[in-house]
Amino acid sequence: MLFKLTDEQLMIQNMVKEFSRKVIAATAAERDKTKAFPAENFRQMGELGLMGMMIPEVYGGEAADAVSYVLALSEIAYSCASTSVVMSVQNSIVCESLLKFGTEEQKLKFLVPLASGDIIGAFALTEPDAGSDPVSQTATAVKEGDSYVINGTKRFITSGENSRVVLVTAKTDESAGHRGISCFIVPKGTPGLVVGHLEDKMGLRASDTTDLIFENCRVPCANILGKEGDGFKIAMSGLDSGRIGIAAQSLGVAQAAFDAAVKYAQTRKQFGSAISKHQAIRFQIADMATQIEAARQLIFSAASMKDRKEPYTKEASIAKLFASEMVNKITARAIQIHGGYGFTKDYNVERYYRDARVFTIYEGTSEIQRIVISNHVLKDKRKP
Repeated sequence: MLFKLTDEQLMIQNMVKEFSRKVIAATAAERDKTKAFPAENFRQMGELGLMGMMIPEVYGGEAADAVSYVLALSEIAYSCASTSVVMSVQNSIVCESLLKFGTEEQKLKFLVPLASGDIIGAFALTEPDAGSDPVSQTATAVKEGDSYVINGTKRFITSGENSRVVLVTAKTDESAGHRGISCFIVPKGTPGLVVGHLEDKMGLRASDTTDLIFENCRVPCANILGKEGDGFKIAMSGLDSGRIGIAAQSLGVAQAAFDAAVKYAQTRKQFGSAISKHQAIRFQIADMATQIEAARQLIFSAASMKDRKEPYTKEASIAKLFASEMVNKITARAIQIHGGYGFTKDYNVERYYRDARVFTIYEGTSEIQRIVISNHVLKDKRKP
């Protein structure tokens, strides 16, 4: 390993690895079939400090660094990608957004139960006609006295059904472009907030993804996160951290698929010997190992920059782009190495393959990552 981990980081990784293999993995395949939300697992993860890892202890978190977080997240993803995506949204987007932009009152009221794992949070940005282009969203928030009235529909919201509090973006000034978007904290049970269609997904099936419908949903002015017009900034800041999280999830799933492929190759015999003896398979394994290690180093690099409080938008996008593309290649090769068995549900690699497919899509498609990266590179090139 090129990146030198500290004793504390290794301790966290080993602790989560043991928990993941013993607890998370035990029901992952069954939950993929039933789509049952792993609420009990999240309760235990909250007790272990995994639901608000980078949040200060005073707000219920563990005050861990970003490198420790990606180590933990990748270990959870190794066993169950559905569980890891909820953990990622909770940590990277919901909790961090409240920490960076919330008032002290908001932190005590909402961040503490989120970071301690008592409740699950959701972030509602995407709409039916506004995915990669959040400025095109049509949800509105109109100020009426000491409240805002929110109307609109949000789509593909992770934990939309099982969350207890939602951070939602809406336009407060139609004429101001991205500066006219604001962000609001909406507890579940608020009149006018309705959970809509539950998606029947290809992968990540134990993680609920829903529409959230806001129909004259009234929230107090005290529930605006940041200031009016900060919504786009809050969303982009959360996505920077979230993209490191998606990269870490990709790494975990890829490592699981790789380990499964290696194990199968060493036991499956064809033409009188284990298929791992054949050069065609050995070269595939070498390529897989190389791509996984490259992704790991990119993730550590971006997380380290975050820990040093350096700008890391470009590096987060690079890590997310490479890792999410990588895991799709690795899981496909893992199925190929398994042959016909890889196409059946008797082996976990087919689940890894389905789970991996969305990683190049959510929290910024690969195409969006390339736009972000090229914009930063070309901007840097203009400097003297």
